[in-house]
Amino acid sequence: MTQHTVSDGLVIVDKPSGFTSHDVVAKMRGIARTRRVGHAGTLDPMATGVLVLGVQRATKLLGHLALTEKEYLGTIRLGQSTVTDDAEGEITASADASGVTREAVDAGVAALTGDIMQVPSKVSAIKIDGKRSYARVRGGEEFEIPARPVTVSSFRVYDVREATTEDGHAVVDLVVSVVCSSGTYIRALARDLGAGLGVGGHLTALRRTRVGPYGLDAARTLEQLQEELTVMPVAEAAAAAFPRWDVDAHRARLLANGVRLDMPTGERSPVAVFGPEGRLLALVEEHKGKAKSLAVFV
Repeated sequence: MTQHTVSDGLVIVDKPSGFTSHDVVAKMRGIARTRRVGHAGTLDPMATGVLVLGVQRATKLLGHLALTEKEYLGTIRLGQSTVTDDAEGEITASADASGVTREAVDAGVAALTGDIMQVPSKVSAIKIDGKRSYARVRGGEEFEIPARPVTVSSFRVYDVREATTEDGHAVVDLVVSVVCSSGTYIRALARDLGAGLGVGGHLTALRRTRVGPYGLDAARTLEQLQEELTVMPVAEAAAAAFPRWDVDAHRARLLANGVRLDMPTGERSPVAVFGPEGRLLALVEEHKGKAKSLAVFV
């Protein structure tokens, strides 16, 4: 394997099951031979698929990328509830799901589509009064997580399969796709769909197929990246994810010197600013009509 000096950029990983997002970052630090690696948007250990990593200066993009739309394929099992709302946790309740109709499923899915209020799963990394929720669960605490607004722009059922568990319970497995805003828990959708149908539900499989503009077609497994490290240059990554604003050499100099330029009207932030020769200069947002820097790359 030839060693290259690593350029700044994004690495789109197809995360394997059983790895935490942090495990993947640790692996990438070894592959890329740099400590400066971060990730945008955590994936649960059980889940597979698109995990966006930033290497070197591209780590500055990650916080802004984490806020973009995500897309998932998953399997929801109706008829069983678990402590984690997914297959990792022990089963807390079982019910016969054989009487659940397709019409009822579709109505339940429709109720969870659009702008909704969602209570995150208790076994999650969300912080409640400064302490991670999963740590409170493990400590046996009783607590409530406040609901928060999320947007589920698409929630579709592709397949409905009846199954029987090892202990003879009739369950129903739904193969679903979800497009949603940042901060949406797919396992909370599974839990709420099952609760609404009166039989309980949890997530048994999850694959993230897209984060913002980056899909599985651009993703590489850790094995592939070990063989050949594929880095999307930071300028290309920014151009794919954010609106583009090209400035001339004079304005590029002003920007580099910290001068706040007038923003083009109507741009929702953030915006990637490019100078002559397509060099990425900065990520900016509009503040009182002026360009306020979020991250500077020159």
